[in-house]
Amino acid sequence: MAGHNKQCVARLQKEYKSLLKEPVPHITAHPSPNNLLEWHFVLEGDSTSEFKDGVYHGKIAFPPEYPFKPPSLSLYTPNGRFATNTKLCLSMTDFHPESWNPMWSVGTILTGLLSFMNDTQRTTGSIDSSKEEKVKLAAQSLAFNMKSPM
Repeated sequence: MAGHNKQCVARLQKEYKSLLKEPVPHITAHPSPNNLLEWHFVLEGDSTSEFKDGVYHGKIAFPPEYPFKPPSLSLYTPNGRFATNTKLCLSMTDFHPESWNPMWSVGTILTGLLSFMNDTQRTTGSIDSSKEEKVKLAAQSLAFNMKSPM
C-alpha cells in the first residue's frame, strides 16, 4: 500500500468514526462495505426550501491520494437542481483541484453540497427547474430511492 493510500485509509476511517459520533445535521454517509474509497450518502432537504421532505441519495468517490486530492460527487435521486448520475462541478470536487483544501472532511463536503442545492449558481451538472418541479421531486424522492438498486 502506497504512503498516500495508508494516509487515505486512516483519514477516511477517522472521518467515519467522527460522523458516527457527531452526525452532521440532515446528512448520513457511510463507506461501501467492500470499498472504503466509495461512500454513499443521503441528504435530507432543508425544511425552509423547495427540497423540504426530500431524501437525496448520492455517492462520493475518493481518490487513493485523499485528502491531498479531492473526491468526485454525484447524485442518484432526481432533485431538480443537479443532474442525476453525473459528476458535479463544485469547488470541493475533482473538477477544481486548485481550490481543494485537505482540511475539508466528508462532513464539510456534504454540508457544502447541501448549501449548493439551495443556490441557483450554474455549474457543470446543474439543471434548471421550477420550484414546483423541485417540490414534486422532493415528494417523490423516498419512493424513488426505495425502488433504486443502489
